[in-house]
Amino acid sequence: MSKERLYLFDTTLRDGAQTNGVDFTLTDKQVIAAMLDDLGIDYVEGGYPGANPLDSEFFATNPKLNHARFTAFGMTRRAGRSVSNDPGVAGLLEAKADAICFVAKSSAYQVRVALETTKEENLASIRDSVAAAKAVGREVMLDCEHFFDGYKEDADFALACAKAAFDAGARWVVLCDTNGGTMPDEVETIVREVTRHIPGDHVGIHAHNDTEQAVANSLAAVRAGARQIQGTLNGLGERCGNANLCSLIPTLKLKTGFADAFEIGVSTDKLATLVKVSRTLDDMLNRVPNRHAAYVGESAFVTKTGIHASAVLKDPQTYEHVLPELVGNHRKVLVSDQAGRSNVIAELDRAGIPYEKTDPKLTRLVEELKDREAQGYAYESANASFELLARRTLGKVPHYFEVEQFDVNVEQRYNSHGERVTVALAVVKVDVAGERLISAAEGNGPVNALDVALRKDLGKYQKYIESLRLIDYRVRILNGGTGAVTRVLIESEDENGDRWTTVGVSPNIIDASFQALMDSVIYKLVKSGAPA
Repeated sequence: MSKERLYLFDTTLRDGAQTNGVDFTLTDKQVIAAMLDDLGIDYVEGGYPGANPLDSEFFATNPKLNHARFTAFGMTRRAGRSVSNDPGVAGLLEAKADAICFVAKSSAYQVRVALETTKEENLASIRDSVAAAKAVGREVMLDCEHFFDGYKEDADFALACAKAAFDAGARWVVLCDTNGGTMPDEVETIVREVTRHIPGDHVGIHAHNDTEQAVANSLAAVRAGARQIQGTLNGLGERCGNANLCSLIPTLKLKTGFADAFEIGVSTDKLATLVKVSRTLDDMLNRVPNRHAAYVGESAFVTKTGIHASAVLKDPQTYEHVLPELVGNHRKVLVSDQAGRSNVIAELDRAGIPYEKTDPKLTRLVEELKDREAQGYAYESANASFELLARRTLGKVPHYFEVEQFDVNVEQRYNSHGERVTVALAVVKVDVAGERLISAAEGNGPVNALDVALRKDLGKYQKYIESLRLIDYRVRILNGGTGAVTRVLIESEDENGDRWTTVGVSPNIIDASFQALMDSVIYKLVKSGAPA
């Protein structure tokens, strides 16, 4: 049986750019567009030419993507103006893009209140704008803004807006749940009704995530006949975000009800790069990845409790709905205060740490883990610190260097501009194979200064840590009072993009931080095979 084609439309660079705290540079946009193209996305919406200098510059040249159609976004002509006398439409027609996605109100309420015009003028605006873009050879689509709310208010008018675009030559008529409040059963019912008037292979869905159902609503629209899905990487978007393509793509590829009926432009090989794509975007935006994200999150294939871990070791399907490798992720069995031997053995196997099943040190390791977690250590969140503890308990960590002493001071003073600033200074004394090295460094805080000083000069080991960088620092107070215990988690990254997390616990936040920093450096040396 032949499969129907589903088309994926990415709006990360336009709708995703409305996320609070997200600002793309021109280079960011160029790199992300190429990454989306390589993944197999069918349409890459680059932004709104004319709305700002950056988008205008982005659309000054067509990036010539290999697979995706480069798409410009903008409004239909304004009420009371002709197409030829509307600067916004002119900017879209002049943009170096393969396709144009217009947006127009499809709600009688929105037309009356937001646009302050008539239904007839709104319909004429849609027809004129689509026809003008079609006349210059562009593939045209229309985002029917507020479609579902508009349909529930005045179904005839909402449908008239969609049909006006289709009849004028639009390749796609996209139904938008702009406020994100429509339920999946409503989406399915309404889309099915729309496809009685417009062929489903010309209908798309654009869902927002305000009820945490954007993915569900997108899939409901597909079941009802829509054949284009709009979304963003990692679910970026204004308010609560858009439909998450990093969830939709593997669902469409791997879940029988969709995989047997449809094909998408993302190949099996490219699906295996999805985690990398997701993390690359987060890195570019300097955002910490959502560890609980479906499919691509660090915790998506994690097992913690002993009975679950034991079952996963026997057959991963006992607690996994798909193989993690299919999306570029990996299985992980956590070691925690609920750990048994099966958890520990699974984690040792994953880390490639050799052991003997009859070695009494394994029992000692389990007990050590439980004891340290009772003190506040969280090894389920600190894979690298667990590996070092396991290697030390089993006697397999080289002695690279010894920190003899460190000192951290925080000073508030006036800088050369007469501004009052706070500066931290750290000094670290290290013994490397009998050679005493002293390093000092300033930082914007005591931990930053300590980190820089520790890694400033490690003698013969310096070359192994040159690319090591701290990318996240998290602190949690475990109990109250003046004797509160602090847990510090540090996430690090190396030149290969590999990441690991280390943990430190102490009543003193600097001491806890230093434990985590030391583990990160030692882990990097072990990982790199540095000689003792």
